[in-house]
Amino acid sequence: MATFLYKLGRISFRRRHFVALIWVALLTLAGVGAASAPAAGNSSFSIPGTEAQKAFDLLEQRFPGTSADGATARVVFKAPSGEKMTEPGNKATVQETVKELADGSEVVRVTDPYQAKAVSKDGTVAYAQVSYKVSGMELEDSSRDALEDSAQDARKAGLTVDIGGDALQTVPHTGTTEIIGIAVAAVVLVITFGSLIAAGLPLLTALIGVGIGVSSITALASALDLGSTTSTLAMMIGLAVGIDYALFIVSRYRAELAEGRDREDAAGRAVGTAGSAVVFAGLTVVIALVGLSVVNIPMLTKMGVAAAGTVAIAVLIALTMIPALLGYAGRRVKPAGEKGKLLGRAKAQEKQDKPVKPNLGTRWASFVVRRPVAVLLLGVVGLGAAAVPAASLELGLPDDGSQPTSTTQRRAYDLLSEGFGPGFNGPLMVVVDAKDSDDPKAAFTAVGDEIKGLEDVVTVTPPAPNKAGDTATITVIPDSKPSSVATEDLVHSIRGKGAGIKADSDANVLVTGQTAMNIDVSEKLNDALIPYLVLVVGLAFLLLIVVFRSILVPLKAALGFLLSVMAALGAVVAVFQWGWLADVMGVEQTGPVMSMMPIFMVGVVFGLAMDYEVFLVTRMREAYVHGEKAGQAVVTGFRHGARVVTAAAVIMMAVFAGFIGSSESMVKMIGFGLAIAVFFDAFVVRMAIVPAVLALLGRKAWWLPRWLDRALPNVDVEGQGLRSASGDQDKELVRA
Repeated sequence: MATFLYKLGRISFRRRHFVALIWVALLTLAGVGAASAPAAGNSSFSIPGTEAQKAFDLLEQRFPGTSADGATARVVFKAPSGEKMTEPGNKATVQETVKELADGSEVVRVTDPYQAKAVSKDGTVAYAQVSYKVSGMELEDSSRDALEDSAQDARKAGLTVDIGGDALQTVPHTGTTEIIGIAVAAVVLVITFGSLIAAGLPLLTALIGVGIGVSSITALASALDLGSTTSTLAMMIGLAVGIDYALFIVSRYRAELAEGRDREDAAGRAVGTAGSAVVFAGLTVVIALVGLSVVNIPMLTKMGVAAAGTVAIAVLIALTMIPALLGYAGRRVKPAGEKGKLLGRAKAQEKQDKPVKPNLGTRWASFVVRRPVAVLLLGVVGLGAAAVPAASLELGLPDDGSQPTSTTQRRAYDLLSEGFGPGFNGPLMVVVDAKDSDDPKAAFTAVGDEIKGLEDVVTVTPPAPNKAGDTATITVIPDSKPSSVATEDLVHSIRGKGAGIKADSDANVLVTGQTAMNIDVSEKLNDALIPYLVLVVGLAFLLLIVVFRSILVPLKAALGFLLSVMAALGAVVAVFQWGWLADVMGVEQTGPVMSMMPIFMVGVVFGLAMDYEVFLVTRMREAYVHGEKAGQAVVTGFRHGARVVTAAAVIMMAVFAGFIGSSESMVKMIGFGLAIAVFFDAFVVRMAIVPAVLALLGRKAWWLPRWLDRALPNVDVEGQGLRSASGDQDKELVRA
């Protein structure tokens, strides 16, 4: 592989006009496609195989035209202080609002609070429920605007009006901290390279790669039913790895220049060596992201595949466009260690006259090699302490109660809790399928009676059968809030009662609704975590065996990753569940950690962790293969790679931390979780635990059974083939 990539790097350097033209054309094509593509809303949300989804599908069949999974909005009215919602003036305002809402083209029905008895016992709060034909993710902006305009008209009449439900779902936006993250990355690159030109190359190529990836997602959004949130993960991951991959190749290019090579040869060798690490690091990220499909949640699968595509683009750009741009930059990109106008050879001659002080990476690695046990114990104990909060991890999906208090959704949630109780925000819909029952009405009544006898139940509405009389819906209002453990237990209790009802009356009982759907999603994600972990870690383990030609090094990499993930999950629990540093992070409401977080952490962090493992350890293996002792190879690897890996980690942390400013709690949590995970993995695991373990193992770290060595393909990540080819060329020159 090194030889192939070496040739690719030289061709890209030499044919830079052609290479640059191809990437600019692809960016233009993707941009035009995105601009001309039909606007696509959020992707339709379905969870195949869950009971809640089966109930929704059944309702579509038995209650045609009711849009059981359509968006809903609760317009909540509160009377002025000292007044009641039943007073004539307030009642007239509410009824006028209901009339306005019913005129919407996507509206199925609007309930009148006074006819539906949706007025609180003290008479101060009332609500009108609006049901739509399509889901909240597919609702047109005009329908949302009409909803908000109607509420504003009621406010002018003196009422307090807020809107809850999923009808106001909007595309999450990120704050200015995202731009700050990119600015931090630029500063780190300038410090690392000591040159604006060299620092600008990784930023430029990363932005081009993300531009192509996100524009392609936008262009295909309508055709492939990609949601507006699909591009968020692609942007986050693509930007981070795009900068890092380019950083490693530019850094290796400068190192090759410092050894006296001409620029075209240096570009080829940079792509042949660092580029090989980029390819395998990118493969681990792609495996982790595509592996999200095993969860069998379509939205999550699409997000993973889209992000994986963006990572693949980042790899290709790093391998081709970076050497092309290096060709354009010419002498403006200096050899490693040179920041002035002097040539690299002159600088090297100057260094020969003075003793060279070991860099920080060399000094740190030398210390770790001398004290491996102490460093190893300190790193493991530190990460273990950070992971302690993960033992109290509570999972759930965010609802309006987790929104900032400044939002109308959160205010509506609080008003409903005040007027009707906390469980009113998470009603459960029980669907009774009595098509095979001899007495459907008796079955409906029996289900209602069984539910009334359960704990944590406040209200059970009478069964509402369909026209055929073979299916009915029953609304259950819990006593606890939607995201509580008590509500989850109630859902399981109702489903448990369904088994006995099935035996007695041949009627099937299904529980659905947004709250039940959230519970089912959480359980589905939890059940998929172990298979996903086995799949991703297993495939990447095999890949790393090929890269490092070792058994213990990939095993150590996987175990170190588990430490990083557990510590990062502990930090997420401490901030978002316990409330530590919540004000600093802009977390207004603590609560259960998002159900997707563990599987996201496993997938994304594993891919990124392997980046640093590959970049750092391949340098060590390169030194070991070229004749150095095992301990010295560790020091050599740090001398060449520690500075760049540190810069890459800081950049990736800055990019991820930029998403903490998002208005969406899910994006905020993912940004924080990934940023802290990169910190733990890069600076504790890869910079401390890894060299300590390698120092303890010595030559055993690179042991591989002979039969396996013969069976594995030789991908030559360390560039041995390039050195051999160079030696042959030198011999030919001597003979000539």
